[in-house]
Amino acid sequence: MAEKVINSDTIKLLRECNAGIKMGIESIDEVMADVQSDELREILTDCRKKHEILGQETREILNDYCDSGKEPTAMASGMAWLKTTVRLTIDPTDQTVADLITDGCSMGVKSIRRYLNQYEAAEEKVKDIAERLIVIEEAALEDIKKFL
Repeated sequence: MAEKVINSDTIKLLRECNAGIKMGIESIDEVMADVQSDELREILTDCRKKHEILGQETREILNDYCDSGKEPTAMASGMAWLKTTVRLTIDPTDQTVADLITDGCSMGVKSIRRYLNQYEAAEEKVKDIAERLIVIEEAALEDIKKFL
């Protein structure tokens, strides 16, 4: 297949969405063993599935453009893991899980909004992915806040 031509804003926004989705999945995976409530477990499982679906879509588009995507930075992943591990070791409750996940969702929304503004020339289909990621994160924030 011939390589498609893509503007740099499109690929940069797509890479950031891809990295954010991976970070979201990693974060959910890190806290699941400490979730006590069936309701919270269901919310997080549903959120993870939505991330996986959107992640598959981003990977397909990246593959179309012969791009491998972007991993979350080692520093961001390492710091998130450390924060999660320490907090859940001290206080392994649903409240702590909810606090950690809402912090991550808030940071994700802020980052993706910033990238949408920064890469305003991105193709509409990629902007739509970014907007859908924001919707997923904001819905998770709303669903989880009762556990805070």
